[in-house]
Amino acid sequence: MSLVMIRKSSYRYETLQPLVFAMLDRFGGRNLSARSRVLIKPNLMTYAAPEQALLTHPLVIKAVAQYVLERGARPLIADSPALGSFGRILQESGISEALAPLNVECRPFQESLKIDIGPPFGFIDIAREAIESDFIINLPKLKTHRQMILTLGVKNLFGCIVGYRKPEWHMRTGVNHPLFARLLVQIYQRISPAVTILDGILALEGEGPGKRGVPKEIGLLIGSDNALAIDRTVCRILELEPEAIPVLKTAGERGLLEEPLSIDGQLEPVRSFELPRSVPSLLYGPRILQRFLRLYFLPRPVAELDRCRHCGACWDICPAKAINGSVRPLKFIYDQCIRCFCCIEVCPHGALHTVDPMPARLVRMLLARR
Repeated sequence: MSLVMIRKSSYRYETLQPLVFAMLDRFGGRNLSARSRVLIKPNLMTYAAPEQALLTHPLVIKAVAQYVLERGARPLIADSPALGSFGRILQESGISEALAPLNVECRPFQESLKIDIGPPFGFIDIAREAIESDFIINLPKLKTHRQMILTLGVKNLFGCIVGYRKPEWHMRTGVNHPLFARLLVQIYQRISPAVTILDGILALEGEGPGKRGVPKEIGLLIGSDNALAIDRTVCRILELEPEAIPVLKTAGERGLLEEPLSIDGQLEPVRSFELPRSVPSLLYGPRILQRFLRLYFLPRPVAELDRCRHCGACWDICPAKAINGSVRPLKFIYDQCIRCFCCIEVCPHGALHTVDPMPARLVRMLLARR
């Protein structure tokens, strides 16, 4: 049985810190020693202020780091951001200020090891620290995700894929959403964090996980030694079927969700949490029609001219090289676009969003009239 702790909290440190300490005590933190190498893996996808709800809150990270230090262990806070220098992310997020009183190392992942995560992927590059650490503390943020619907405990560990290897995997699996979800599940199984604590105090709804999303106060901190159990619990809170979340659907098909949940705390539903509209896999429909369906019926990214600064973040990250930044306005090559929406995720100005092509809008209008 997988134990999940749910606690109501705010970002007031006097409230937050004892809750984090109790969760770490419950899920193996007491076993840390002076020789323990501890990896703390937050969500540090890009530079953003805490009130934007894009990143794990600095005080959650501080509480975890303080706990590790008080047990004499050696913490490392690391991630592989999608955009921006690591120093700028720490500064603008408030993490540098929060950690200033503590002697803790913060840096991006740099080296990778070839690790076998099983078929069909075989050996892939995973951050050395995620493999060699004695104890991994996974600190995801509760956010929506245009491709995976939600990014929670399992998805957060995709950040252990270093640098531009992430968009490479988007390119290799992006046309097949179930395959990408399977990749995420198998990375989680291989890294196997000792404890996951989800920052759901201020969540992100709508067109996340980037700056098009909208912060929403949920007021919850959720902990477990099983990230899949946390993801399932969030589905209960948001009144979603696990099958609606590609990661959980894949995990269920692999027999990883058979263990019942034991909830410690109040599981109260959160209604009116806005999810992104799901995007079908590019492999849906008869093969002969897939290109036609992709061009005329799948949502596509567009840029708002008054917000776009032509900074280059979107075309740099695009794994399919489907954005032409040499012209103004940006030109999207929709026949190449794999609908991973990395461009929307990393845009520092919130200038990109999705729209439906005209044929898709007409079909939706006709169906609504029936």
